[in-house]
Amino acid sequence: MTFFKPLLPGATLLHRLIACVGAGIGIALTMVVCAGLPALGSDLPIIVAPLGASAVLVFAVPASPLAQPWPVLGGNILSTLVGVAAFDLIPNVEVAAGVAVGAAIALMSLLRCLHPPGGAAALTAVIGSAGVHDAGYAFAFAPVGINSIALVSLAMVWHHATLRSYPHRAMPAPLPVTLAPADIDAALADMHESFDIAREDLDALLAHAERHAAGRRR
Repeated sequence: MTFFKPLLPGATLLHRLIACVGAGIGIALTMVVCAGLPALGSDLPIIVAPLGASAVLVFAVPASPLAQPWPVLGGNILSTLVGVAAFDLIPNVEVAAGVAVGAAIALMSLLRCLHPPGGAAALTAVIGSAGVHDAGYAFAFAPVGINSIALVSLAMVWHHATLRSYPHRAMPAPLPVTLAPADIDAALADMHESFDIAREDLDALLAHAERHAAGRRR
């Protein structure tokens, strides 16, 4: 049954309900906004499927480094450009699909905009419809770029209205952390794992834990 335990600490039912409503409104309004723009093409959608995954990150885990505005915008747009290039340069669609996703991950990592839906955006550019292929590199900006900008903008308004931090800013640590930053970096290196938490948030979490531990000892 441990497989069914939540992986995200601190997530409450209220926070999940707020995320559900926010994501629903965000996707719906993104479609409304994009539907009001000039026609993109007879075979192009007004919203792309990877935006559904972006909405999960942006509204459900807004503190995640993967959900910040630059990863959403850069990850989706740049990955789509990579996918278009892979489709144009590699005649075998299976090879092009694999190269597109792998290269998208590499580029997002180098440019500090890692965003999981970016992999889906790159893949869409390879295996999408004829309209997607006809649009070429423009597909990365309309609809993908416009979708991403609209979603991030709506998320900022939603989180501000619900008193949440987005773009996320780590809370200052209440007390000086007795562990040195180098100790934390060494521990992370020992574990050989990637954690979905910003470095500053990890410092603040440890500082809060030390404060509670000090109170318990007293």
